[in-house]
Amino acid sequence: MTNTKPVHAAQTQFQVLDNCLQIGGMALTRLAQRVGTTPFYAYDRSLLGQRVQYLRTLLPPQLALHYSIKANPMPALVQHMAGLVDGLDVASAGELKVALDTSMAPAAISFAGPGKTEAELSQAVAAGIVINAESLTELERLERIASALGITPKVVIRVNPDFELKSSGMKMGGGPKPFGIDAEVVPQAMQRIRAMGLEFLGFHIFSGSQNLKPAAIIEAQQKSFELAIRLAQDASQEILSLNIGGGFGIPYFPGEVPLDVAPIAEHLHASLPRVHAELPHAKVALEFGRYLVGEAGIYVARVTDVKRSRGELFIVTDGGMHHHLAASGNFGQVIRKNYPVAVGNKMTAAQAGVPAENASVVGPLCTPLDILADQMALAHAEIGDLIVVFQSGAYGLTASPTAFLGHRIAAEVIV
Repeated sequence: MTNTKPVHAAQTQFQVLDNCLQIGGMALTRLAQRVGTTPFYAYDRSLLGQRVQYLRTLLPPQLALHYSIKANPMPALVQHMAGLVDGLDVASAGELKVALDTSMAPAAISFAGPGKTEAELSQAVAAGIVINAESLTELERLERIASALGITPKVVIRVNPDFELKSSGMKMGGGPKPFGIDAEVVPQAMQRIRAMGLEFLGFHIFSGSQNLKPAAIIEAQQKSFELAIRLAQDASQEILSLNIGGGFGIPYFPGEVPLDVAPIAEHLHASLPRVHAELPHAKVALEFGRYLVGEAGIYVARVTDVKRSRGELFIVTDGGMHHHLAASGNFGQVIRKNYPVAVGNKMTAAQAGVPAENASVVGPLCTPLDILADQMALAHAEIGDLIVVFQSGAYGLTASPTAFLGHRIAAEVIV
């Protein structure tokens, strides 16, 4: 049957042996037996380490690398990442607990988010972590908490810049935004911080995410540096911290190619000397989420039925959009596109003379939205086979409606 959908580039980050995908040096079929149930997510430790090492090889050595836990807050994975990066960024009290359970020093943990409650802020102050202040109201809350606890909060101003990261999947800065303090209001915020007696450390400038265009990232970084230097002129003390976000994306869909980090690294090597000349005490950090973990994870579901309906083939699995909302196309996609999907225990079936055929992979939910693959060319699937969704290490299980229709939650393992 003729393929009617654009073809994904081959998945090369995972090995294939004896027709079967390998995760963490283990065959997928054996891993499924070890987990004991499907569906499940699996994350490869070696790929996580390789990605961090790749960045450290290219980027300036004085640049700090932070992991944004919201991309994947699985405790064992965060524990592993804490040993690889220089800092952790959290967005809730729940993520803060996960971060504090690691070996990361509290001073290297930061807390962002526009809706922090007073209770969350109290926890953060008591823990001694850095708080990314996102409004003048939040500063007032921190002043009250400091007085009540007798602890001076460590504060970074999250700046809503007067620019955005062009071509980004999600624009987190520029124009009216719920995130951060508008750049033109930052001087006022710094005066308030000084009057309140809070410990001001610097700036967090996050303009966007999921970008595959080096030129756009370079432009945003350059504007972030310029903005930080300009704002620092109104500060009454040295800038000790400058987090310029990340924005690095990964390819998900047909036609997308991996981000070329080399020109970004070249720009940072050229720019940091000037930044350090203007802000000599500032530790500059990049914050990564999906770029560190997205390609190191897979989602696995078992085939429970194979059926034809009016000429179309459907592969029914025990997992779906309730576990992996993004792969279903219902997590920000305007026009649905397929994630890379394969029959994980028949990775080289075509080489064995078994032709691929168009099929849709659907889950067990009673909704037409429960689609993991729409008319993709896949190896011949049978009941009991394992369907794999690649690029699933970020914004997977915890970004999905796991309680929908009451199905059991997916397992997670790191191998």
